[in-house]
Amino acid sequence: MRAFFYSRPDTLAAVVRAPPHSRYLAGGTSLIDLMKVDVERPEHVINIKALSLDAIEPLPDGGLRLGALTTNARTAAHPLVRTNYPILASALLAGASARIRHVATNGGNINQRTRCHYFYDTNAACNKRAPGTGCAARGTRNRVHAILGTSADCIAAFPSDMCVVLAMLDATINLYGPQGARRVHARDYHRLPGGTPWLETVLRPGELVLSIDLPPISFGSHYTYLKIRDLNVLALAVVSVAVGLEMDGDVIRHGRVALGGVASRPWYVPEVEGMLCGRRPSRTLFRDVADRLMQGAEVDRGNAAKRTLAPRVIQHALWQAATASPQPDGNLPVWSCSD
Repeated sequence: MRAFFYSRPDTLAAVVRAPPHSRYLAGGTSLIDLMKVDVERPEHVINIKALSLDAIEPLPDGGLRLGALTTNARTAAHPLVRTNYPILASALLAGASARIRHVATNGGNINQRTRCHYFYDTNAACNKRAPGTGCAARGTRNRVHAILGTSADCIAAFPSDMCVVLAMLDATINLYGPQGARRVHARDYHRLPGGTPWLETVLRPGELVLSIDLPPISFGSHYTYLKIRDLNVLALAVVSVAVGLEMDGDVIRHGRVALGGVASRPWYVPEVEGMLCGRRPSRTLFRDVADRLMQGAEVDRGNAAKRTLAPRVIQHALWQAATASPQPDGNLPVWSCSD
C-alpha cells in the first residue's frame, strides 16, 4: 500500500474542503482492499465516521431516511425497514457475509466499485482503472460480466444488491459538497460506461452521500428480491431481480422491476411500469416484460448464458411477487456453468 495522509474531521464543512485526490473512508470494506492491491491510490484518506450520519428516521410523507453511515446490518434489522421495506432487507442480507454487513455502510454500498477481476489485476488492461489501456474482459473469460448497458470500453457488471432495490423503489440520494446540497434519483446516480468507464457516479469533486430517502410504498407481500449467485462467489449476483407490485384483487395496479448482475449499473426500464399497469398476471405478460427488460442485450464470448438465464429469472420473480411468495431471506439459488 502506498503512503497517504490521513485525517478525521468532525464537521461537514471540514470534510468537503478536502484537497484533490482524496477519498472518503467509512466502513472501508472496499476502499482498503483496493488500496492494498494498488488499484486505489489516494493521496489523502479522510475518515468521515465522526459525522452524525447514522440515523434511520421516518419522513413526513411516510417514507424513510437511511443515514449514509448506518451499517448494512443495522439497516436490514431495523423495524421500519423490516416492516415497510422488507425487499430492501432481503437485498442487504443477500449482499455479503454477516461480518461484512456489520462494517459496510449504506453510503459505501452505493459507491462500491466493480468486482471485475481484470479491474483488480493491475497487470490486465482495464479502462476503468487505467483509461485508454483497453478492456481485457472482452473476448476472454467473462461469464459474470454485463450484457446490458455496456460499451466497447467496458463490460464490467455492477455489484451492489442494495442499489437494485433502490432503483426499483425510485429512492433519492442526498448529497453534500463544496457547492452545497443536492438530491439525485437513485436511478440516475450511476453512469453508463460509454467512453469514460472510470466515471462511475454523478458525484462531483468533494461531494459525499449524506442519506438515502425511500418513498412511501404499498407493495404489501407482493414483492421479491430473487438473486441467482455463482457457485463459487457468495456475494455477487449472476442475475438478480427486484420486483414490487401493487395489487387490486387479481389486477396489477402498479408494478416495478429492476435488474442486477446483468448490467453496468442497476437496470431499470420505465416502460415496464406501463406494461404491467392494469393487467392480470399471466405467462404471456411476464414473458413480454422479460423480453423488454432484456432488449439491447449484447453478449460476449463467455457470458451468453446470461441472455438465456435472465428472462427465466425475471419471470419467476414476477410470479413470486404476484402470488405474494417472496424469496426467503438467505436462500440464494446457485447457478454453475463452465467457462
